[in-house]
Amino acid sequence: MRIDKAIESTMAMDEATWARHANPLSFWTRVPVLLLLTLAIWSRAWIGWWCLAPVAVLLAWTFINPRAFPPPPHLDDWASKAVLGERHWLARKTTPIPAHHARSALILSTLSGLSLIPLAYGLWALDPWAAFLGAMLASMFKLWFCDRMAWLADEMAAQRMPSRSQQT
Repeated sequence: MRIDKAIESTMAMDEATWARHANPLSFWTRVPVLLLLTLAIWSRAWIGWWCLAPVAVLLAWTFINPRAFPPPPHLDDWASKAVLGERHWLARKTTPIPAHHARSALILSTLSGLSLIPLAYGLWALDPWAAFLGAMLASMFKLWFCDRMAWLADEMAAQRMPSRSQQT
């Protein structure tokens, strides 16, 4: 099983959940989760095992977040398009997506995943530079991936809409 499908399965994302997750508030309130999770894990140096409390809250928020907001009134916001594009990305085996998006999304996902290596090392060794670098790189590549997904959503929508010359 692909890791992206495994994550989607773990999150129990159905049609209603995806519709609610397309709300820009859902998107933007998830953006800082990795940095906050990094800080929460780092806090073990200050508060010991009590660090598990904010870690648990952040993990719970990650699961609750796509369900916490109503579906947006429209889907033309960049954040909404990023979520719609991610749905296309996840369904790429059944509904092909343009090759340039598939290649770019795979590269950005890989770079984001590789950024977790210095993050994990930094958290293990309490090296602030490695932890910060890893968290920032992972977040940057994830947001770049989201930008690519917004572009993908626009292209997939354009493919479904016949042009004016085809309508006449």
